[in-house]
Amino acid sequence: MSPANPLTTGSARPEPVTVLVYSENPAVRERIRFALGGRPSRELGRVEYVEVDTGEGAVAAVDAGGIDLCILDGESWPTGGMGVSRQLKNEVANCPAILLLVGRRDDAWLAKWSQADAVLAHPVDPMATVEVVTRLLTERAGRPPTLRPR
Repeated sequence: MSPANPLTTGSARPEPVTVLVYSENPAVRERIRFALGGRPSRELGRVEYVEVDTGEGAVAAVDAGGIDLCILDGESWPTGGMGVSRQLKNEVANCPAILLLVGRRDDAWLAKWSQADAVLAHPVDPMATVEVVTRLLTERAGRPPTLRPR
């Protein structure tokens, strides 16, 4: 007998996941949505996107609850994704998993300061993004669920 999928709730169909995408650049947000699509892998349910274009908007959306994963643009201005990641990791109990996009692969060492769970370099590579997002969300499935607003 194969183990149950940790993202399901008693059925064979994985539950939807909510992904916050933060970038002040609409083209970056669009590339991320395009890379992941509506259902990036068999292990994941349908992806529902919450898009924000400010660091304050990202923090407010996570504070509101219901976010399973944050994809933050480290190149955003004036508030970069690295600072938002560090703030969330230090201030939010049961913080969602965080994927940080950096300008250059060589910036990954700097991203450690942000406490992000994973780092990818721009430009957005769809295959690498799906792989990392699937890993982060399946790892997270073993943790307590995020609070969903009523």
